[in-house]
Amino acid sequence: MTSETGSPRTLADELRSRPDDALAELLRTRPDLLSPVPGDLTQLATRAGTRASVVRALERLDRFALQTAEALAVAPDPCPFGTLAALLPGGEDELPRALADLRAQALIWGRDDRLRLVRTARELLTPSATTPSPTGLGPSLAEASVGMSPGRLQEILTAAGLPTTHDPVSALAALVQLFTDRERMAALLAQAPAEATAMLSKLTWGPPYGEVSTSPSAPVCWLLDRGLLLPAGPRTVVLPREAALHLRNGRAHRDLEPLAPVIESSAVHTVKTVDTTAAGQAFTAVGVVEELLKEWESSAPAVLRAGGLGVRDLKRTAVALDVSEEEAAFWIELAYAAGLLASDGETDERYAPTPGYDDWLELAPQRRWAALITAWLSATRVPGLVGTRDTKGRTLSALGPGLDRTLAPSLRRRMLELLATLPEGGAPDGAAVLARLRWERPLRADGALRERLCHWTLTEAERLGLTGRGALAGYARPLLAAGTQVEAAAAQLAPLLPEPLDHVLLQADLTAVAPGPLERPLAQALGVLADIESKGGATVYRFSPGSVRRALDAGRTATDLHAFLATHSRTPVPQPLTYLIDDVARRHGHLRVGAASSYVRCDDDALLTEILADKRSAPLRLRLLAPTVLASPAAPDQLLTRLREMGYAPAAESAAGDVLIARADAHRTPPRSAPEPVPDGPPQPDTTLLTAAVRAIRAGDLAATAPHRVKAPRQATPDGALPRTTSADTLATMQSAVLTGEAVWIGYVNADGAASQRVIAPVRVEGGFVTAYDHTADEVRTYPLHRITGVAELADG
Repeated sequence: MTSETGSPRTLADELRSRPDDALAELLRTRPDLLSPVPGDLTQLATRAGTRASVVRALERLDRFALQTAEALAVAPDPCPFGTLAALLPGGEDELPRALADLRAQALIWGRDDRLRLVRTARELLTPSATTPSPTGLGPSLAEASVGMSPGRLQEILTAAGLPTTHDPVSALAALVQLFTDRERMAALLAQAPAEATAMLSKLTWGPPYGEVSTSPSAPVCWLLDRGLLLPAGPRTVVLPREAALHLRNGRAHRDLEPLAPVIESSAVHTVKTVDTTAAGQAFTAVGVVEELLKEWESSAPAVLRAGGLGVRDLKRTAVALDVSEEEAAFWIELAYAAGLLASDGETDERYAPTPGYDDWLELAPQRRWAALITAWLSATRVPGLVGTRDTKGRTLSALGPGLDRTLAPSLRRRMLELLATLPEGGAPDGAAVLARLRWERPLRADGALRERLCHWTLTEAERLGLTGRGALAGYARPLLAAGTQVEAAAAQLAPLLPEPLDHVLLQADLTAVAPGPLERPLAQALGVLADIESKGGATVYRFSPGSVRRALDAGRTATDLHAFLATHSRTPVPQPLTYLIDDVARRHGHLRVGAASSYVRCDDDALLTEILADKRSAPLRLRLLAPTVLASPAAPDQLLTRLREMGYAPAAESAAGDVLIARADAHRTPPRSAPEPVPDGPPQPDTTLLTAAVRAIRAGDLAATAPHRVKAPRQATPDGALPRTTSADTLATMQSAVLTGEAVWIGYVNADGAASQRVIAPVRVEGGFVTAYDHTADEVRTYPLHRITGVAELADG
């Protein structure tokens, strides 16, 4: 319903005048209004005005839209467009855009000549003694003079040079006219003592409240006598809003920010430099995650009792990866978010790679990178918080509780979008990016966290190869397209990744140099035969007796090792390395260890005598069972370790006397899914849901506002009998009604067996259920199709 002037009388009236796409946009930007679907537009308007919903809507406003709402909160209600524009000088060009944003989110309503701010928003933004306005303005004259005696008002009129009136209402009106008349107000202030003018200047831009003594000074009394200051408490005075606006030359804000801060490039690099640098880091990122999980599959760290990873395990992992603890926490959390890492759930609970890690290893490098990026973009866990303390003073640990921050995913994506606005190769200044984010969402309560997240996001994007030298990589731009085209980004990254090598360079000092990334089978085999000594542009592997023995324990023979090195080395196999392999192989398996608790068996009785006489074997408590057998109460694995420490190369054997092949213990968890990100409020509704919701709200509003008379069904049925149709006819009629928006007559049997007849307006048929507005019950309901006995169209007249 609208007033005689054509302006809507309520927010619900304005919502009725909006087209369906505008209602759908409102529900999309404020998804909390959809839970549950409102029965009609009056319910929608009521829900849009609740405090919690309005607070969320205000948090989504940019700086100028918020300043516009703040100006409306201190402006007359309703407020003409011209009056509002006068409060925001310098923002006239952007004001229509700001009003459109506020209107789209149902925070204002009414025509431009009668703009109204939603009451709850006005209450949140209106000043009071305890909650000053963001504009720094105080209460109006009418609000500040509540409780003042009529005689005192007449005294103020007389002191201000105005004629007295017959009632307080006209007295206040005369004061308002004086304070809003620039010439008369300037003349009044010209008479003020200098000290009084100085006091007013201190209160002009807020806060508007000041303290006075029990015996105010002459300048204060001069201001109080003329209503330029009004009592707000026993020793508190306030500058009325009308007076402050005059002193501000009509400005609601000291610093108006109608335009978003511009982000400019602080450095510019060539596109090739950015892409190659970023691609190299992307390849390194994949390698670091693989190295992390390879480390943890053989030495799975324990889960703390309170959940999370221990400090010692974090330090050990950082050393193994040759990174800082902060960076190690990032890679650990990333692997966890991607579903590659989880706890095994055993009694002695430990973290280990998941079966998904094995599937991930089979992917091409660019697709492995894409899986990591997908997890990073949506993850709500913030690795940068590791090591900090929560509100209860407890230290937050990697993989532990308390790391989720719902702001993180949207901020990461928004920062990448801002980087994409720069010319290709342009790297922004981090402070400029943060200033832009502050302008876009000034009311977010987590401002300090946002600043840290901004820094962490730029750092993490560089680690993951999304940026190179601070600029967004070209292959990362598809990630910002609709639907987040990760596969397209991976396809563009693939040509930039280094080709894996099938060879190494053997050195005479028992090292091998890999001048680039190796093919996975070669890297795995070499990782067993040698230890990584250093990493970088080239990886250096070191051969040692222990590493060679590790390869022999894994089932390789000396002949296999010689052939492997000869095949994959571009340099001749050094003689010292050949001797090392032959020497370790000659002694490998010469001793046999089994369970007695354990025993040592050897055909060389002299060697056993030597071991028995060695003082270092005393802890093993060995004893000679036969010329070729020693027994020990120690466990076989302890006996093997001790003999190797003494310089021998024993091999374990089974109960049948066969040599046991010892492979690394590749621990895996049971199947695990990646952790679900914590949603930042209600989920975004899809187009199908929005269309159905708008249709249901329209149907409910029609039933609530228009005279309704249920028409007789077309099909003649006995009195009280339910309509009867086949399941196929019922489904077809329902689907047709959804498309046409018409109401139908149905017979329905509930779970208790009670039969009833209903008139419904179907809005969706899905999964064996029909969602419809029930005109009989005056609400939206969902009905199982198998409980509908039949359906009939309504009569035309």
